[in-house]
Amino acid sequence: MFHRGTSYLSVGQRDDNDAAAPSSSPSPNDSFLRGIGCLILISCILFLITPPPNNTHHNGAKVPEQLLSPHRRIVDPRERTRKLPVRVQSLLAQSQIVGDHLQEVKDGSKTVEEAIHQNVNKQGSGIGSSAHIGAGALSRNAKSAPMTLNEILAFLNSFVKKLTASNVKNKHATFHGIWSAYHDLVAKHLYPWDQEYLRRMPPRREDGSIYLSVVSFRDEFCVETLKDAFNKAKNPDNLFIGLVQQNCEDEKCRRGSNVGPDPDCYTLFCSSSMGKKHCNNGQIRLLRMKEAESLGPYMARYFASKLWMGEQWYMQIDSHMSFLQNWDALSIQMLEKAPSEKPVISNLPPPHTSNLQEKIAVAAPRLCGAVFATSDIEGQIVRLEGSYNYDRVKLDTPRFAPFVAAGYLIAHSDMLRDVPFDPFLPYLFLGEEILLSARLWTSGYDIFSPTISLVGHRYERNQQPKFWEAIHMAFTNGVHNPLQMLVLNRIKQQLGYPESARDMIKPKTLLTAVEQYSMGHSRSLDEYLKIVGLNVSLKEVTYTAWCETGQPPPGFEKHNHLYNS
Repeated sequence: MFHRGTSYLSVGQRDDNDAAAPSSSPSPNDSFLRGIGCLILISCILFLITPPPNNTHHNGAKVPEQLLSPHRRIVDPRERTRKLPVRVQSLLAQSQIVGDHLQEVKDGSKTVEEAIHQNVNKQGSGIGSSAHIGAGALSRNAKSAPMTLNEILAFLNSFVKKLTASNVKNKHATFHGIWSAYHDLVAKHLYPWDQEYLRRMPPRREDGSIYLSVVSFRDEFCVETLKDAFNKAKNPDNLFIGLVQQNCEDEKCRRGSNVGPDPDCYTLFCSSSMGKKHCNNGQIRLLRMKEAESLGPYMARYFASKLWMGEQWYMQIDSHMSFLQNWDALSIQMLEKAPSEKPVISNLPPPHTSNLQEKIAVAAPRLCGAVFATSDIEGQIVRLEGSYNYDRVKLDTPRFAPFVAAGYLIAHSDMLRDVPFDPFLPYLFLGEEILLSARLWTSGYDIFSPTISLVGHRYERNQQPKFWEAIHMAFTNGVHNPLQMLVLNRIKQQLGYPESARDMIKPKTLLTAVEQYSMGHSRSLDEYLKIVGLNVSLKEVTYTAWCETGQPPPGFEKHNHLYNS
């Protein structure tokens, strides 16, 4: 007999009633009917399993959708995304979601660029898997307005919440597990957003404005830094600060011998008589993070860089600095006098106890030296030595220098577009300065020392909390050193360390999107390393003399006449 299933017809065994029936020889009519039944059954099965090409009738007329069989209904793929947030719909439309490709990224068989940008070239955006996110490499979407500050802060706060949840879930993970969790979170959320942000960056203004990036980790001197910056500025109305404040907000926060919540830099400044005006004018942009959410100074600077709103000049400092009177106007003056279209001015500033006004007639110290670290927990990364006063004569033209210091630099703000911060470099205290120096130089930026000292730095902070202590609190004690050593391989690979070559690195997730945040294409890395005297294969430093003597580096001899004194 025929038995009807839930979705098909099948020829099955006879039921009990059939079994009890007396058997008899089939008649010719019965055989004929059974044959007809089998043909009908086969036709039904073929009808059900054969997919129709579309919902168009054979004569070309459109068949009304309500008349289509539920098995044949054509589903508009947009229906699956109409309920998603607008930003996610936009990312999907541009192939900007890693999604199901995450496992391929993790095992190294596919890069994030390949997963995200696999269809972008076909859409004509100009971004391929090997594209650099510098000015000129991105074709900005004319229909996409720059992100608003509220839009940026909403996303960053959302990401930090996801980070907190991930940290709690991975509280007892190994350093490999911590990296894996962070990588997956960034690949799914922060990296696609960062690509969108870079396409929608605001145009650079030409109004003399300065954007000051300030990152603070439980710093009681932060509020004095903000006050001094505004008090000593010649044009305070043209100063805009992006503050990333990482504080312990509990009632039991240990700071040396003190116990209690950390001073709230933003609140204290904005409630002061001189700070209230600037805060009301929107000149202070704040991202709050808890102590346990800290990812290290480099990632704090990453977050601060996203609060830039088109100011003409970009400056980054630590949150425990002092300033010379009119430091802002003098900074711009130095940048404009530097013999370069893309100047960056930086050094390791003198101590905050220095009388900067008295030093105005003396040439500023210059950062010339570098060494390969020898400690077992530093992975032989290049470390910068101190700045020294090499010049007997102070010139108005800034002298060339080989390196930038992360705690003080000022540059053309296109730096943020040409050399964007890398979201895949968490938990680091080492390596950011040599990487940034190389990326800037290969992207066509020239590095200079200041002609005079414009800022002072508070170096003695032995009793102050350190961010790696927060890493140990968030996870387990002692995990920071091996975690930092692991992440340092991403930097070392970009600098050409043979032990961190692409085929040597494990896990392969350390290379995710590395091409998007690596060297520029204006000049070669080999040329840079030769000029500054670094051999990353042999871990040797060669004395080059040009920095110490105040002369331009090899290849820049056309500027020699500016420095003959």
